[in-house]
Amino acid sequence: MSGAPPVRRSDKLMTDQAVQQLLVRGYCARVATVGADGAPYCTPFLYVWMDGELYIHSSAARGHFRANIDAEARVCVVVDEAGEVFDYGRFECDVALAHASVVVHGRIRVIEERSVKQRFCDRLMAKYHGRDVGRPKSFYPRLDMISVYAVLADRATGKETPLPAPDDQWPAKDKSKTPNAVVWQERNRGHA
Repeated sequence: MSGAPPVRRSDKLMTDQAVQQLLVRGYCARVATVGADGAPYCTPFLYVWMDGELYIHSSAARGHFRANIDAEARVCVVVDEAGEVFDYGRFECDVALAHASVVVHGRIRVIEERSVKQRFCDRLMAKYHGRDVGRPKSFYPRLDMISVYAVLADRATGKETPLPAPDDQWPAKDKSKTPNAVVWQERNRGHA
């Protein structure tokens, strides 16, 4: 995609390999679309990363999501993982969240091929269910009742904040972004 703004926090950029790994293991993809009226709409989906594309599904019934992608194929997708909240400085607001996120800009299309829909369902079941409970495998009697979509990425970027080692967190290390700040009560002691 041309005209993409430069990445502001390049120190947090993930490698291409790390982006791919997060797309494979991530739990939820939030897909943002735009309607014909220009209104944004964001929907969470279980998904699989397959053949270099992000695959999702929904009911074959045409609703808000389908109307939006029929009007505009460009989408934005976010996959993220939250980690622990950690302290980095001496003030209450000196906290951060260890996390990783990938933002994918691309185009979405409807998958019509039954064999691809079948393979998507196999991968989806393996990713989210993954245990053998004695039911028939690869049998999806409602396959014609779902729509499967694939998002081909024009651009994918990832950022991460890893959890620092304990000796790199507060109180072992003070990394306050306002080291010269003085607590209000300390400044005004004796002025009561």
